[in-house]
Amino acid sequence: MPNARPVPTVRRRRLGEALRQLRNTAGPDNAGLTLEEAAGLLAKLDTEAGREKSSWTSPKLSRIENAQAHIRPNEVTDVLTAYGVTDPEVYSALEGLAKHAGNKGWWQTYSGLVAPAYADYISLESDAERISEWAPQLIPGLLQTAAYARETIAVNATTRTPQEVTALAEVRMARQAVLSRPERPLTLWAVIHEAVLHQRFATRPTLMRDQLRRLLDAADLPNVTLQIMPLHAGPHPGTSGGFSLVGFPGLMPAVVLLENLVGASYVEAVDEVKIFANAFERILAAALPTDESLALIARLEESTRT
Repeated sequence: MPNARPVPTVRRRRLGEALRQLRNTAGPDNAGLTLEEAAGLLAKLDTEAGREKSSWTSPKLSRIENAQAHIRPNEVTDVLTAYGVTDPEVYSALEGLAKHAGNKGWWQTYSGLVAPAYADYISLESDAERISEWAPQLIPGLLQTAAYARETIAVNATTRTPQEVTALAEVRMARQAVLSRPERPLTLWAVIHEAVLHQRFATRPTLMRDQLRRLLDAADLPNVTLQIMPLHAGPHPGTSGGFSLVGFPGLMPAVVLLENLVGASYVEAVDEVKIFANAFERILAAALPTDESLALIARLEESTRT
C-alpha cells in the first residue's frame, strides 16, 4: 500500500480544486472570476460584516486553491457566499471537508505501522461515496478475507515482521466497515481479472475457497457489484494496469489511486480523472455481465472442494 506521504494532503487538494471550480463558474453569466475579483468580493463581505480588516488577497486564494494554505470552515462559508453558491449540500460538503481535513481516524491506532500516504488513502476511502476498482492482479482489499490479506501482504511487504504483517491485515479488515456502515454505505463496483481467481496458496489449500466464498457473500450486498474479466477477453484499457477511481458526494472531485511495489500516486486533474472514468466504462463492457461473473466464481469455488 502507499508508503510516501502526499504533500499537501489529498483532502486539502480536493478542497482547493473544488473552490477553484466554483470560482471559474462564478460571476455574471457563469463566466468566472479572476483571483483579484474574487478577493475583492470577499473583502467587500468583510466590510459589510463590520470586520475592520480583511485578510483576503489574491495570493491567499491562490495558496488555498493550490492546497498550500489551510482554510477554516467559516472562511469556506464566506467564499461560497461570495461566489453566489446557494446549494446547501455544497456548503455542507466543503465546510465539512475543511473542518475534518486534519482529523485523525481509527487507523491512527496503527501509527508507525501505517505509512502516512496509506492513512491518507484510508481517510479518502472513509469520505467516499463510491469506488470503481479494476483489479487485474489481486482481490480488492475491501473484499479480501483476513487469510488472503495476510498472505498477499507478506509477499509484497518483504521488510515487515510477521507481527507487522498481521497488524496490516487487521487494518485491511477494518477498512471493510465502509461497505456496511449504517449511513451512506460505500458503493463498490469491482472488476477482477479471472486469472486472480485461479491463484492457489500451496501452504493453505483452503484459502482460495474461502476467498471465493467471500466474493459471493459480498455480491449479495446491494451496494457491491462484481464483474469478472474473462481470460479470453480482447484488448481493453485495463491492460495498462489496475486503478481505483474514488468518487465523493456532491461537488467533490474524484481521485484515482495507482499503486506499485514502491508506493502509490494520485491522479487528481479533472481531465485526467475523466480518462480513467472512460477507461473503466470500457473495462465494464469487456467484462462478463454480473450474473455470468457470479456463476463463474461459484463454479470455481465448487471446484476447490474436489
